[in-house]
Amino acid sequence: MKLLSVNTGLLTPSEHAATGTTGIDKRPADGPVLVTDPGPKGSGGSGLAGDEISDLRHHGGSDQAVYAFAREDLDAWERELGRPLANGAFGENLTTAGVDVTGALIGERWRVGAELVLEVTSGRIPCRTFGGHLGERGWVRRFTRAGAPGAYLRVISPGEIRVGDAVEIVHRPAHDVTVAMSFRAETVERSLLPRVLAAGDALHPEQLRDALAYVEKYGAGDGAGAV
Repeated sequence: MKLLSVNTGLLTPSEHAATGTTGIDKRPADGPVLVTDPGPKGSGGSGLAGDEISDLRHHGGSDQAVYAFAREDLDAWERELGRPLANGAFGENLTTAGVDVTGALIGERWRVGAELVLEVTSGRIPCRTFGGHLGERGWVRRFTRAGAPGAYLRVISPGEIRVGDAVEIVHRPAHDVTVAMSFRAETVERSLLPRVLAAGDALHPEQLRDALAYVEKYGAGDGAGAV
């Protein structure tokens, strides 16, 4: 398991972004990149040095410091869309090879390179800016239905990373809440929200709040009929 690329982006104009600019167009970095905890959402941006984020209300911050996407999933989208997708094409910071990103557990920890330790927090919820960046009609719906959203990660221990660094799973928690389940619970299968609570404080705080609110309203059963 390794990094195929470490991707960063500068702000560029976008008619699809609420702020008028976006850093979603990420390109592979030539050398090492320092990754640190950027601070709380709303004030902290990306965890990667040199990676710019415009909309701090919805993107970046400690629980979305790094975004990883599997090259294998990019390859699948290449076949479906009929066009090449370079590393970083989905706005991911880390393009991985051999890592089961969709099957990663919430709270799972990865060591990347010699020093950096990351913790999986959630899947990526697609937005209008993402769709505009790719130029595909109905992209948000298509990406959601595919159910392979990539993973957001928080920084546990900072460090420099570069192309070719090994990715090692150093901790897997004792529950079954995967990135895929977490994503479905937030999007197309809200009745799963009670189940994601098994991940505890490792959950992205926003999903933790959603799950607790759901249980308060509908109970911890199967949620039949709830949306």
